[in-house]
Amino acid sequence: MPDLIGIPREVLPGEKRVAATPETVGKLRVRNLLVQIERGAGAGSGISDAEYTEAGANLVDDAYLGANAVFKIRPPTLAEAARLHEGALLVSLIQPERNPGLLEALKGRRATPLALERIPRITRAQKMDVLSSMGNLAGYRAVIEALGLFQGFAGGQVTAAGSSRPARFLIIGAGVAGLAAIGAARSMGAEVRAFDTRAAAREQVESLGASFLEVAAKESGEGQGGYAKVMSPEYIAAEMALFRAQASEVDVIITTALVPGATAPKLVQRDAVEAMAPGSVIVDMAAEQGGNCELTTPGAVVLHHGVQIIGYTDLPSRMAVTASRLFSNNIANLAQELGKADTLVVDPANEVLRPALLLVHGKELPPLPASPPVTEKRVLPLPSARPAQNHLTSPTRVAWGSTVGGIVALVVLFLLGRFAPPDFLQHSTVFVLACFIGWQVIWSVKPALHTPLMSVTNAISGIIVVGGILQIGVSANLGTLLAGAAILFASINISGGFSVTQRMLRMFQTGARSLPPTIGGAP
Repeated sequence: MPDLIGIPREVLPGEKRVAATPETVGKLRVRNLLVQIERGAGAGSGISDAEYTEAGANLVDDAYLGANAVFKIRPPTLAEAARLHEGALLVSLIQPERNPGLLEALKGRRATPLALERIPRITRAQKMDVLSSMGNLAGYRAVIEALGLFQGFAGGQVTAAGSSRPARFLIIGAGVAGLAAIGAARSMGAEVRAFDTRAAAREQVESLGASFLEVAAKESGEGQGGYAKVMSPEYIAAEMALFRAQASEVDVIITTALVPGATAPKLVQRDAVEAMAPGSVIVDMAAEQGGNCELTTPGAVVLHHGVQIIGYTDLPSRMAVTASRLFSNNIANLAQELGKADTLVVDPANEVLRPALLLVHGKELPPLPASPPVTEKRVLPLPSARPAQNHLTSPTRVAWGSTVGGIVALVVLFLLGRFAPPDFLQHSTVFVLACFIGWQVIWSVKPALHTPLMSVTNAISGIIVVGGILQIGVSANLGTLLAGAAILFASINISGGFSVTQRMLRMFQTGARSLPPTIGGAP
């Protein structure tokens, strides 16, 4: 019998996302997997029960009842864990370090919990990375929430009533969420500065048009799996000094700094908040893990010395329609790693699943082996296509050919210089130089300019026509025939050049007429 997947309604207050959409239900049904949706599960994301029914799902009052697997978003509560079918697969955010007692409850149900937050950040698993997809949304939403409270323009404005400078943003942390916040703020015209402990983030920050800040202390912030690590006290002190100095200059601070398995580091102290101008805004995206700001209250907005500190823990849920679609796509992609038929199979040897598996049928897995040390690899020279010339006394075939060809060329030049008429030598010298110089000139021109260059060559073609006309009147011999051919081909080149020029001019004129009349002025 096919496995049955349950999609429950999220019980956390304010959580509007759902772990499956009609589209992903259809993908699961293609494998003949059965899907049951708790009634009203998609209401917060604008998805009606009828849409799920049309996609092939069954509507139930209890999505846990009889389900071999449960797909959800937030970590289950202890009450939800107790409702799991014995031996069931649980795919969701688990976060055991922040949910004491949850693993023990799952062991009691002999469950197999697969923690989405522990999906490795490798190329193969990018399409399953819920942290990246949700971080992207959260970073964008953080900018929207900040500007909703900031009493000014994001970009600079010049009006008859006066002008205003662009808002100044400081983004702390240039991971997925931080980069999304940088992109959103820059697209609205704000001036953005960003900081990250990882030197590799500089290029990404600057590519989005933001300024990258550094501290005097030199220390690498690269951690496991692309995350940042805990820095030394000396480095943290230098960070505090930098943020304190920046706080007096910026209008908005967005913090995104998280360390896996640990409380969020306190980066914005009370004195830095008090250094900000009244009306400034702080968005603490790490509020759910304690916050990067000393004054953050998770789930609330705090006013301190005229500075509003946003501690929302549901930023992705505030874009529930899009967030549910992306999250459910991540889970549907992950389901492809869980077998191919109508049964969900967990393979502990799978490189994507293994780091995320907390238990298998209620039993803990042995720790992952340590990564092997990076050893220096010797780069062996590639074999040459040509045979190696080991001895000067035994040259290769190519060397013999070059030598003989050079001797023949020297003999020909000697004979021409000795027996050819002086006029032939003079004309042949001009011809060779003209070919060489012409080739160099044309080769140096970019391909995009070759068409305009045709019009310039009309002058050269005109000279050829004049020379050919003069040569025709001299004598009736081979030179006359060649002169006639030169006149014919040069005339074709002139006609074609003028034709191309006129066509290009018409294109520019048409493009200019198609521009809207308000360009350069008020509509």
